[in-house]
Order: sequence, then structure tokens, then C-alpha cells
Amino acid sequence: MALVPIAEALERLLEGAAPLAGENVPLFEAADRVLAEPLVALRTQPPFNASAMDGYAVRAIDVASVPSRLSVIGMAPAGRGFDGTVSHAQAVRIFTGAPLPEGADTIVIQENVRDLGGSDVEVIEPTAQGRNIRRIGLDFSKGDVLLEKGRVLDPAALSLAASANHSRVSVVKRPLVAIIATGDELLPPGSELGPDQIISSNAYGVAATAQSVGAHALDLGIAADRKDAIAALVKEAVSAGADVIVTLGGASVGDHDLIHNVLTGEGMTLGFWKIAMRPGKPLMFGRLGDIRCIGLPGNPVASLVCSQLFLKPLLARLGGRDYRQDIRPARLGAAMPANDLRQDYVRAVVREDNGALVATPFGIQDSSMLRMLANANGLIVRVPFAPAAAAGEACSVLMLR
Repeated sequence: MALVPIAEALERLLEGAAPLAGENVPLFEAADRVLAEPLVALRTQPPFNASAMDGYAVRAIDVASVPSRLSVIGMAPAGRGFDGTVSHAQAVRIFTGAPLPEGADTIVIQENVRDLGGSDVEVIEPTAQGRNIRRIGLDFSKGDVLLEKGRVLDPAALSLAASANHSRVSVVKRPLVAIIATGDELLPPGSELGPDQIISSNAYGVAATAQSVGAHALDLGIAADRKDAIAALVKEAVSAGADVIVTLGGASVGDHDLIHNVLTGEGMTLGFWKIAMRPGKPLMFGRLGDIRCIGLPGNPVASLVCSQLFLKPLLARLGGRDYRQDIRPARLGAAMPANDLRQDYVRAVVREDNGALVATPFGIQDSSMLRMLANANGLIVRVPFAPAAAAGEACSVLMLR
């Protein structure tokens, strides 16, 4: 089977992927969710002409010249307006957010008023008509579209939704990713290892990748290298309502690489298998009904790089998010050899030097070395058949953080 170019593989993987259905959730559970429909104001804000400051509600004509002596006829705290009317040489003590009393057209801030004792005050600084008043509908009016479909509900958007009197919002369902690790040699972290065993680490990085674009991750644990064990966890993923099934390892061509056979036996239609990239050649993709299945390589670095390039864009699209890889121009910090037919993603340290990015590759690029990946903040992208390049030459870097 010929190796599939990365762009073609990504196109096949994303084909037909659209935001999942909406669900109605309480506003307190909507942080970082994506709106499934436009959010419309259910009320007008402010709902009345309101004081923007603590001070006195007056008629501008009465304070056109200063000092001006006024009689305070009442009080208007926030949440309880003054019922009367402000007339000639009168004022109402008012607080921020309270409705503007009838007859008043200006708020004089309290710092510009002197208490004369009794019910009288004196305005000592001039105030223009209409000052310090928030007019009705200043922020928004009932029926206004406040947030468009697809908006991620950040803190400001959530507060706006609450202000518009929404206690619940319609948001795109979070994609559910079921993760299945495979391998007789694997044990979970914290285990006592035998002489032939290693820790299963890939699931944690893949789950974090999924969660970074708003998806739920369901860890189904480790399946032994038996078809029945793998099939049982695939069935569990289907029963859980997974939108995406991710398998870790077992997608290559060895005697114990069983993922392809198990998934096709369960009804998966193969989309592609083996792509022209390094690390990550054994990547597999298919459809099991509406469920998308991604078989990631067992090598940790390959698994995480493929998650970045393929799983993350898929989950972003299913979750209604706008997502693009952060690819930037840079200069090489060290020489690199010519490339072969596969597109390379080379772990590198990227730093800024005189306003330009310099990407220096690590000397060892073995796909089992997680420490190297954890220390890398970028991947130098080397296209197929790229010629040898000297230090200082231009390159492209996929930023990881």
C-alpha cells in the first residue's frame, strides 16, 4: 500500500466532519463551550436611564451656575428608585445603578457637592446636562444578537449571556474520545514492572491533546494483544457513545499488530493506512458507522505528533472550534541533511534572536524519546525530498507551545 501524503490524509480524515449537535446546559457549566446558535438578548441593558456615579440627580438648569443651593427631597439606592419628581432647586441623593428620577436630567458626582446641613446641599462645580447617566439600552436592547454561533464562551461572553438573562445556553456537544491502549508489555503508571514490561504513557498525552480543544477523554485502559480483548474495548467505546475511537499501538504490520483486523471485523471502513510522515508512518484512519477511528502508532513521540496533526483538528471541527496549526517561519540553528519521501517533523528548541525565530533540532530524533519531545517547543517541518540545509537557512516550524 502506497504511503498517503499528509495533506491528503488530513483531507480524508476531516471529510464530512461537522460540529456535533447542540445541547442545553446551565450557564455555570458553559465555560469554554462553543455556542451552537446565536445568543439573543432577552432584555434591554440598562433597562432604564441609570446613574453611572454616586451623587445627586438634578436638573441641569438648576446647576448651570455655581455655587447652587438645592434641597434634597429623597434618596435612590440601587434597586429602589425614587417615586417622586425632581422640580426647581431640588435634588435626589442617588447611587450607582439606580434609576434616574423623573424630572432629573443630570447626575452631579458627590465630590462636587457640599453638605449644608439639614436637607440642603450646595453644588460647587459645574456639570453639563446629561453627564454621568447610562441611557436605556446603552449596552444592548432586547432582541439584539449579542454572540454569534461558534463563539467560545470565555469569561466576558459568559457574563454577557448572564446579563442578557440567559440561565442556560445551547452549546455544541463536546466530542467524546475513547482511548484504547494495546500491548502485553504495558502496565499503568504506579505499577511494579516485570523485566519485560514498560509503562503505558501515551494515553495521558493523547487525552490532554483532546481536552485542549474541548473534547472529553474516556480512558478504557489497556487491551492485551488478543483480538477478543481489543474487540471488547471497542464495543465498550461504541456503547459509551464515542464520537472518536483512538487506539494506541498495534496499527503496524507485525504479528501482534491487530487493530486493523479487529476494527474491520467490527465493521470499520478503512480510510487510509500508513502515511508519508516521520514520526507516525503507521497511522490508520477509518469509519465505524458515524464513529471515526484513529489508530495511532505505539511509539510515544509518533503518537503525540500524530495527535497534534490529525486528532486535534478533527476534534476541533467536531466541537465547532476554529483551529489552525501554529506554523511560523524561522531560521535553522543547525545544518540538516537531505530528506527522503516522507515529511519530517523534527523536534527542536525555538528561540527568538533579533526579532526572528531560530529553530535548533535535537541531535537524536528517536520516536521513543519523550524527554526530547517534552523539551521541544516546536517541530521543524521538512517536506519530502527537501535538500540538505545549512544553519541559517529558512525553515517552517510548527509551534507546540
